[in-house]
Amino acid sequence: MTAPIQVTTRNRVTHIHIDRPEKRNALTAAMYQALADGLKGAAADPSVRAVLILGHTNCFSAGNDLKDFLEHPHEDDTSPVSQFLRTIATFEKPLVAAVGGPAVGVGTTMLLHCDLVYATPEARFQLPFVHLGLVPEAGSGFLLPRIAGYQRAAELMLLGRPFSAETAVAAGFVTGIVDEHDLFATAIEAAEAVAALPPESVRMTKALMKRHTAPVVADQMAAESRQFRERLHSPEAKEAFTAFLEKRPADFSKF
Repeated sequence: MTAPIQVTTRNRVTHIHIDRPEKRNALTAAMYQALADGLKGAAADPSVRAVLILGHTNCFSAGNDLKDFLEHPHEDDTSPVSQFLRTIATFEKPLVAAVGGPAVGVGTTMLLHCDLVYATPEARFQLPFVHLGLVPEAGSGFLLPRIAGYQRAAELMLLGRPFSAETAVAAGFVTGIVDEHDLFATAIEAAEAVAALPPESVRMTKALMKRHTAPVVADQMAAESRQFRERLHSPEAKEAFTAFLEKRPADFSKF
């Protein structure tokens, strides 16, 4: 059995492959730790010029593995989830993502920190935090309204419905839509192209583009993390998680 997170490097690009297809690439605490470690390793390796994050052409990530998430809750800023989100948000080298199929929850919010994102026509994104009695994470409560506009972000976050790759392009966080058969080749070509450029110039350009937003994102992530942890213990979240595990509609009428 292969590891659910595979990290390899070739042509100056580190590939971080989410590979748990039997669970639709749902992320466990151990997988979050492996993702964080993969990014940290790429950041520390001077031979690495870019990182490519990919799943499968028919599934990027279904978000959190809720069973594992309840067994290993996001209790503090040292948790694997926090390590991953903090690392991807502050990553100085270019980040490229290839998205096919579902990208749910963190499967979508992590893309807001990527520099280039390619998706297939079949890709489906979703931000179901409110449905689960939670709040957004990864700084998405700031980043999505900033790039998509408030009303469009409100529709995606408050209603929490699945949305298409075309909507993600219009929202500003998907670079382009490519055929499923060309997805990985397109993303690899883009990652290797940016990896061939002057590395210091690339890093400085990315830093300048994020210069004014980076402190705000850090503050937003801290606020989201506090409220997310509080919401995990709320009656609304308990009802949402119980309903999900029991495969029934949640009932929020009593709140």
